[in-house]
Amino acid sequence: MNPLLSRLQPYPFERLKQLFADVTPAPNYRPISLGIGEPRHATPQFIKDALCAHTDGLASYPATAGEPRLRAAFTDWLARRYGLQLDPATQVLPVNGSREALFAFAQTVIDASKSKGLPEDAPIVVCPNPFYQIYEGAALLAGATPHYVPSLPERNFAVDWDSVPESVWRRTQLVYVCSPGNPTGAVMPLTEWEKLFALSERHGFVIASDECYSEIYFQGEPPLGGLQAAERLGRSSFKNLMAFTSLSKRSNVPGLRSGFVAGDAELIRAFLLYRTYHGGAMGPAVQAASIAAWSDEQHVAENRALYRQKFAEVTPLLAQVMDVRLPDAGFYLWAGVPAALGLSDTAFARELLAQYNVTVLPGSYLAREVAGSNPGAQRVRMALVAETSECLEAAQRIVQFIQSHST
Repeated sequence: MNPLLSRLQPYPFERLKQLFADVTPAPNYRPISLGIGEPRHATPQFIKDALCAHTDGLASYPATAGEPRLRAAFTDWLARRYGLQLDPATQVLPVNGSREALFAFAQTVIDASKSKGLPEDAPIVVCPNPFYQIYEGAALLAGATPHYVPSLPERNFAVDWDSVPESVWRRTQLVYVCSPGNPTGAVMPLTEWEKLFALSERHGFVIASDECYSEIYFQGEPPLGGLQAAERLGRSSFKNLMAFTSLSKRSNVPGLRSGFVAGDAELIRAFLLYRTYHGGAMGPAVQAASIAAWSDEQHVAENRALYRQKFAEVTPLLAQVMDVRLPDAGFYLWAGVPAALGLSDTAFARELLAQYNVTVLPGSYLAREVAGSNPGAQRVRMALVAETSECLEAAQRIVQFIQSHST
């Protein structure tokens, strides 16, 4: 067996299952889960129709690079959304959802041979903390060492790139950026991109920009993307930069497993080679449904409006009793557990389930302890993915729970 597998930590939802193993949820309340970030709005009918209408191609092997029409749909969307002009033949590539691509990309980029077997020379993958656990697993299985950079409330949850020592940057081969962030919802501004690009030029590392929440936002202006930031800063070749996006949240099709990567043509070429051997081709019916989804914005605007209404109603209610505010984007609330309760984030989650049958995810499960501090501790992540009425009911129960413990 690959010995690197032993370095993987249990996934947050497995830890949540273990945390709740001996908890009996309150039977007088119907269960409401805010724990898993799985879109639950209805999938648009026209996407289903496109999927069902293109099953004739199932008798043929699809190309890993995807059909030209699919790649053109990617670049057309990038032009509309970000004002970018990319070559559909060389600068985009279909992937089976951003999750598998974010993992596989590290296997393409990381060169573990540079360490010569010495732990102190092992390549480093830098990622935010808290973070999407795929980044950590990808780093470990590529033979790299993760370095966790905190995103703290006093910085409006911006990643503190300045806290990374020069000795770490020198060994860094890959940096994962998540903007809008999971779980914080923070969007990285142009000044931070400029800082990260300068570090990439100096040390030669690759940037993987995870942007799967980019279409769920609450203010008038859509979130800045990594490629868009590069273009504004005169880096139109997108050297050492790859953006990852997906239809899962944008179009409510997590089961479709469809997304794409875009950026540096040299990285695309290497990633295509890897994916050809890895078996990363997208099925023809999924390609057809994806073309339909990327080509339509009306359903995206309607989906965004549902989230805006939901967050506008739920956030003020929870803000009465918790440290929580409207995020820049995404569909999570990253809420502080009131200190007056005297409960850890894990104890909060257990008691809430036991007394009010509401599931939330402890923030400490989404972060790692560094220098004695876990930046996710004493916070919980709430995924507002259900209908507004259900999310409001959950929020009301949480308010009641906190108020009952504060008296």
